[in-house]
Amino acid sequence: MSKLRILLADDNTQVLEYLRELLAANGCEVIGVVTDGQSAVDAAAQLLPDVLLLDISMPKLNGIQAARRVRESKASINIVFLTAHSDLETRAAAMETGACCYVLKPRLATDLIPAVEFAKDGRRFVSPGCE
Repeated sequence: MSKLRILLADDNTQVLEYLRELLAANGCEVIGVVTDGQSAVDAAAQLLPDVLLLDISMPKLNGIQAARRVRESKASINIVFLTAHSDLETRAAAMETGACCYVLKPRLATDLIPAVEFAKDGRRFVSPGCE
């Protein structure tokens, strides 16, 4: 079976490096890294990843806006949001884009890999603490 192809989108370089290492250690292939929402939309259209890991708070387009544009392109890319926002309103807006998963950044170490596995199959996952 081929490695899961993942596109990373976050404006924090330390988070990106952590994500890259965590995903590689768990057998995933990071096929691209971008630091703003518009670049995430463009890279998703070009690279067609299996999963897009998308921060909510980014420049140019926020993650929710970027997810909507990815969905409008009709690409079958499963989206996992990464965020510090645990409020119900933000989570609802994010999940309304058709995203599969919502992972709180303080829980990346425990929740990211299960969320990616859920996203691979199009199943939903939400970090505890933001129900």
